[in-house]
Amino acid sequence: MNSFFNAVKAVAKRELNAYFNSAVAYVFIVIFLLLSGFFTFYVSNWFEAGQADLRSFFQWHPWIYIILVPAIAMRLWAEEKRLGTLEIVLTLPLKPSEVILGKFIAAWLFIGLALGLTFPMVLSVVYLGQPDLGAIASGYLGSFLMAGAFLGIGTATSAMTSNQVVSFILAVVTCLFFILAGYPPTINIISGWAPLWLIRTLENIGFISHFSSVSRGVIDLRDMLYFLSFMILGLYCNSLLLDWQRQR
Repeated sequence: MNSFFNAVKAVAKRELNAYFNSAVAYVFIVIFLLLSGFFTFYVSNWFEAGQADLRSFFQWHPWIYIILVPAIAMRLWAEEKRLGTLEIVLTLPLKPSEVILGKFIAAWLFIGLALGLTFPMVLSVVYLGQPDLGAIASGYLGSFLMAGAFLGIGTATSAMTSNQVVSFILAVVTCLFFILAGYPPTINIISGWAPLWLIRTLENIGFISHFSSVSRGVIDLRDMLYFLSFMILGLYCNSLLLDWQRQR
């Protein structure tokens, strides 16, 4: 067991170093911070609302992640295939599961770092009022888990193809489906003709309904398992695809 975790740690460390040895990491972080601030303070009119909370900050995360997380995930395996290094990676004295998990953890931690750099927003609301810090902490937890779910989808699509653009488009379309599935305007559109079971199903499989409850400070085990299931399923599909390609 120790050897497994040591191998995963080594792969994750290598991947993190690769991020920060290129401009990708810094561009991603800057864009994420700029978009978060723009949507929170200007689009949502945070100052005019007169409420010391970060609900308007968290509500934009699904829409920001839908572009930025697939952009991070698309290079995980597609880049290895394009450069012809996938065969070398798969013949290393490491189990495929160790490489897959290490790459995923590195990308997830990187996104978590970008999310953590928004902490000055927390200081701002604390300075301006008396926010519910529990709800804010819950919102950060939900955002981090949701990013992991997006990343699970992105790792699977990256393993499907050697073309990063194709991987990006597949991940964006898949994530968009799960966002719109539980999005209130979508539910309102179909509520006039769709059966109740279909409406309930869409609400249950959509990202928005699960993330909204967590971002309000309601930590439900079902919401946690929902996001974790996307990560596990994505990693499992990743493993199946790489195993199939290795056998070929």
